[in-house]
Amino acid sequence: MRYVHVDDHLIVIDKPPGLLSVPGRGPEKADCAVARVNADHPGALTVHRLDMATSGLLVLARSKDMQAAMSRLFERGEVEKAYFADVWGTPTPPTGEIDLPLITDWPNRPRQKVDHEIGKPSRTLYETAESHADHTRLRLTPLTGRSHQLRVHLAEIGHPILGDELYAHKAALAAAPRLCLHASDIAFDHPVTGKRACFSLPCPF
Repeated sequence: MRYVHVDDHLIVIDKPPGLLSVPGRGPEKADCAVARVNADHPGALTVHRLDMATSGLLVLARSKDMQAAMSRLFERGEVEKAYFADVWGTPTPPTGEIDLPLITDWPNRPRQKVDHEIGKPSRTLYETAESHADHTRLRLTPLTGRSHQLRVHLAEIGHPILGDELYAHKAALAAAPRLCLHASDIAFDHPVTGKRACFSLPCPF
């Protein structure tokens, strides 16, 4: 784990893959990003989460007031986020929008699934960043924030994220040693200073 930004109100870290954002059930899942940050900065609180297998930018608040203020920004869609993902094959067209409603697949939790009857609206923009023989690097912009949204959306259009243990077929799973999904950019108006806060990390895979 690496600190990207620390001020009196907010902390931004680079979460490595394989680290939980928040504690899971049981003592074996106590190690997580918020616990590690609290060891250095007591009182840090989660604002949003990244999947355990996803790397990249994670924002934490240093007070309950700041946590509430940041949560409102997320709820109103005023936090801009971007990810990079390496996916199986080549999406056509190279730029587009995926609009598929999602809901928890209860018998198979934590999996999510597309459900056109009761699923919640879920939208993802994608654009091709690099093309290779057997995979493509995409820049992804989630317009909604559903659980596993990017992973399910890409799998549903036939281009699962490489290394995805939940949604990739065998060939795509075997094509990478980790989930090739990275939270590369986040931007928002700082609730205290009012200034635009922009953070960016290069793709590590």
